[in-house]
Amino acid sequence: MNSLERMIVILDLFEGERLEWTLEDMQARLGYTRSTLYRYLKVLTDTGLLTSLSDVGYTLGPRIAELDYSMRERDPLIFASRPVMSDLVGELPGIALLCRRYRNRVLCVHQEQGTTSFQSNYERGLARPLYQGAASRIILAHLPSAQVRKIFEAETSAVQQAGLGTTLNEMRASLRGMRQAGFDSTESQVTRGVTGVAAPIFDRRNNVLGSLSLTLGEDHLPAERLAQVAGRVMHCARIVTRAIARDGA
Repeated sequence: MNSLERMIVILDLFEGERLEWTLEDMQARLGYTRSTLYRYLKVLTDTGLLTSLSDVGYTLGPRIAELDYSMRERDPLIFASRPVMSDLVGELPGIALLCRRYRNRVLCVHQEQGTTSFQSNYERGLARPLYQGAASRIILAHLPSAQVRKIFEAETSAVQQAGLGTTLNEMRASLRGMRQAGFDSTESQVTRGVTGVAAPIFDRRNNVLGSLSLTLGEDHLPAERLAQVAGRVMHCARIVTRAIARDGA
């Protein structure tokens, strides 16, 4: 890794459950020299990405919150999706989620809630694996075959437990079925007792950008009901795709 990549790795430490790191703990985990680590931490704290607290160590800084606000207010994908998602939960009471692919994960970037009868476990800012939940799996279904193979080989057991198949060929067949249907649906994979229905969103080059999904507080939906919900979700996802292509975002 070059120097910039080594500095960014420090931010990766704060992605898990641990949000406080001392200089000594960072040095033990990363193996950087003390002088190098000091230099990187000075840049990160000066820009507000990290902050130093006495008797605590380093934690995420205020710039993170500032950037999050800017993203919520100005991100083109969120801007295009918000009114569509609001209309969707107004028609079909549930929780609409907007998700984006992030490395080998899927991140929820916006949520519209049209019911108080249940709470989704897939909150804004929370990352999920590509193989867990309809919002993630429909993105996985549109990734290149080589990436699908890498995911299967790296996390075979988890992929199998998610019901995508016991072999790579079975997994590819499952994903092909999602692409042909235009949507994916799962029950209780992320939140118990609910059904998630998701459709893909594409950029102007037809690369999968993310997904729009609707979570309903019921499971075992009749086929006719599922088809109705899926039709509305796919329609909303197509509206967002067209808006993204039109605006060149």
